[in-house]
Amino acid sequence: MTGEQPGPAEENWRAPGSAPAPQPRYGEYAPDSVPPPPPPPPYPYGQQGYGQQAYGAPPPYGQQPGWTPPPKPGLVPLRPLSFGTLIGAPFQVLRRNPKVTVGAALLIQGIPQAIVSLLIIGGVTLLFSRVDNASAADQGALQAGAVGWAIVLGLVSILVSAVSTSLLQGIVVNEVARETLGEKLTLGSLWRLTRSRIGALIGWTLLLSVALTVGVGVLATIAVVIFAGGQAMIGAGVAYSVVAGLGAVVVVWLNTKLALVPSAIVLERLGIGASMARSWGLTRGFFWKTLGVIVLIGLIVYFVTQIITTPIALVGGFVTILVNPTGLGPSASDPSVAQVFLSQLGINVISTVVSAVIGAVMAVVQSSAVALIYLDLRMRKEGLDLHLIRFVEARQSGVAGLPDPYQPAEPPAAATAPPGT
Repeated sequence: MTGEQPGPAEENWRAPGSAPAPQPRYGEYAPDSVPPPPPPPPYPYGQQGYGQQAYGAPPPYGQQPGWTPPPKPGLVPLRPLSFGTLIGAPFQVLRRNPKVTVGAALLIQGIPQAIVSLLIIGGVTLLFSRVDNASAADQGALQAGAVGWAIVLGLVSILVSAVSTSLLQGIVVNEVARETLGEKLTLGSLWRLTRSRIGALIGWTLLLSVALTVGVGVLATIAVVIFAGGQAMIGAGVAYSVVAGLGAVVVVWLNTKLALVPSAIVLERLGIGASMARSWGLTRGFFWKTLGVIVLIGLIVYFVTQIITTPIALVGGFVTILVNPTGLGPSASDPSVAQVFLSQLGINVISTVVSAVIGAVMAVVQSSAVALIYLDLRMRKEGLDLHLIRFVEARQSGVAGLPDPYQPAEPPAAATAPPGT
């Protein structure tokens, strides 16, 4: 019948004596079949999906192809931070913008601390040298005056330390926040961001210093009273030592819970009370991680400081031996006394200056670590990383007048009912 399609049997029929149809070889398709579409081209180098087993291979089941890690416009990637990042990034702060970080450390804390320390050393030495050279009748009054002036110098040192520490904390917190967004500001720009929060920062530092001083003073006074009782108070003294040790644990706990107060004061522009509540809430559930980072950074800073300052102290001891190998002479008029005094004074001055400078630079590392803990906890609890990503994308798109991404979003104002309803 003409016009009909041949069936399967007719397709396979061939005339007698004709050559058989060629059979496809292994791996080839039949002549009349439609081959499948070619596989997609492999991913370009460096753009394959995260976690692929081989170059150009499709991603594992359940994983989206072409996944890229969170953006890292600056200091750290915009995602919750790992423990290793929290330990390593504070040291990168010094390297990424050394003119600002090291410069701020020297200008704000290092130089003032060195000057105050030298004044205290010179003042105390002068005051008590007068006591030693005075007559027996005048020694009591001079000694009381020397103690009084020593206390005044100590209070001045605490005040200068509080002010300089507050200024440096504010600068460093803003530097870490802006470096996270890929911004590299000058010291003047950071100061303009920080200056309105200096009062709250100084108030918080003084409050913390006074609370710690009063607490230590009360514990020391009670210890003196107890141990002054002699053998009869040994048991009470041992019990009190245990209680005082528990008090030290409480101090560490409170310091960890309130470690984020400076960051909240600077970035969220909160008052002291609100910042304390903010730090308390952010560290809830992350106490041990916060304490671990603070303690480990503190140990690293301590060992680095000792590595730098210990050789200076050793050199000072060798210089004293070289200047006066046989010891001081029998009288104060001996020339070796003046030589030893001058050599020791020079070594003390050098050691004080170096310690102040190294301490200021290491303070940048410690403040940076606390600021990064603050950012990490906000990313984990509030999705701050998403706000920062949107801010960076909008900034790259040329959008102007963007709000500060670190400021919490204000709740919408309550709608007012129209009149007559």
